[in-house]
Amino acid sequence: MVGNLEKGKNGELGGNNDYERLYLGMDFGTSGARYALINKLGVIKAEAKRDYPLHLVRMSKSGEAIDWVRSWKETLFSLLDDIPVDLRPLVASIAVDGTSATTLIINSSTGEPLCRPLLYNESCPDAVPLVKSIAPPNHTVCSGSSTLCKLVSWWNSDSRNKESAALLHQADWLLWLLHGKLGVSDYNNALKVGYDPELDAYPSWLLSQSFSSVLPSVVAPGSVIGTLKEDVRKQLGFSEDCVVCTGTTDSIAAFLAARVTEPGKAVTSLGSTLAIKLLSKSRVEDARFGVYSHRLDDKWLVGGASNTGGAALRQLFTDEQLQELSKQINPAVPSSLDYYPLPNVGERFPVADPNMMPRLHPQPDSDSEFLHGVLESIARIEAKGYSLLKDLGATEVDEVFTAGGGAKNEQWTEIRARVLDLPVSRAAQTEAAYGAALLALKSA
Repeated sequence: MVGNLEKGKNGELGGNNDYERLYLGMDFGTSGARYALINKLGVIKAEAKRDYPLHLVRMSKSGEAIDWVRSWKETLFSLLDDIPVDLRPLVASIAVDGTSATTLIINSSTGEPLCRPLLYNESCPDAVPLVKSIAPPNHTVCSGSSTLCKLVSWWNSDSRNKESAALLHQADWLLWLLHGKLGVSDYNNALKVGYDPELDAYPSWLLSQSFSSVLPSVVAPGSVIGTLKEDVRKQLGFSEDCVVCTGTTDSIAAFLAARVTEPGKAVTSLGSTLAIKLLSKSRVEDARFGVYSHRLDDKWLVGGASNTGGAALRQLFTDEQLQELSKQINPAVPSSLDYYPLPNVGERFPVADPNMMPRLHPQPDSDSEFLHGVLESIARIEAKGYSLLKDLGATEVDEVFTAGGGAKNEQWTEIRARVLDLPVSRAAQTEAAYGAALLALKSA
């Protein structure tokens, strides 16, 4: 999707020439958002982040809940306002990424939500039997957390206003606030509602359903939708020719940030969870293991996400302990401890078992030995993930780049390289906002 960019000193993008036009990417993650503003060579000219303001709204039956729509909208315009005033007229294009399968059902005329957003990690098991009855076996939409299951659950509830309803993903809705054209999505976000990126169309089994009327039109990520709305442009001081593009998901934006372009190269994101994405010549999908493929131009981004990772680590160690205890680990020596660290009951990938229990016994007296065992066990889960992708038909992994907070732990990187028996290094850029900015650059 994004080609190679010239590297300058210290492996950073860029050179001595400064380009007039700039390209804005915004990443809306699980707890906050950030922006990155780059020039044509990929040099970051400005960046900032904000936590979501947690406004509460009273629900009719279930007490109070977070008003995510208000929080996202407020954060979007706060980030735009954070951009240095002198740089705003130089912005040529804008792209936004959002959390995959975060779903909004809106009024197709006004854009106002008809119900609260259904977040990326919410499951709608009530819709799974119907979705399984209409979708191909083991399709990615057959998961209760898929966008399609969320749509079907809403459609089959006591929902009014079905005739005026439209579905948008988080990134789509945020971009609508900027360009004003309702009903447009990209084929990365639309994958989990059933869009077929290989056909570049919705499949017939989906279009034949009554709820297909709410589906958005779909184009490639980074496609120009239109210019920035006049009121937004004038209020914030952007140029008349600043365009807004279709976006992508947060995990794909993070992959783009690593500038991986060759099949066999992969990015492991070590954040709250462990997510792997491998660039492959072949498309691989199997909902039994939480494996699915996103289209990246003429290649496929195959991946899955385990529930192990940083959230499980932080239940056991503080950040300070992780830093100090890691220094006491010899990463060249294998740990004999065999754990399966999970923050809660249930696993998605490489084993799909909603009843899997965390396994963290026996625990040695030494905290550093315990941490060594946990880190190595997570590395083994990562290795099983890449092995599974190969077994399912994906291109075999030959190099791994690391993103997320875990990329900073040098001992863990060495452990993973030994367990994977592959070159493992930290990605030069790891922020999804940077990947979204590259998408904005591509549109130009």
